[in-house]
Amino acid sequence: MNIYKTMLAALFVGGLTITLSACEQQGPLEEAGEEIDDSVEDTGDAIEDKTDG
Repeated sequence: MNIYKTMLAALFVGGLTITLSACEQQGPLEEAGEEIDDSVEDTGDAIEDKTDG
């Protein structure tokens, strides 16, 4: 269930990042969104690594 929540959060943040990428200038909210997206992706990768081995 925890992996499901993490993946759902990653999809949400990814969608938010894609939506914000339509802007030509990268503002502070877009930068924050990208940082959140990266951290969620890293968390998902860490969970996958722990559950694979």
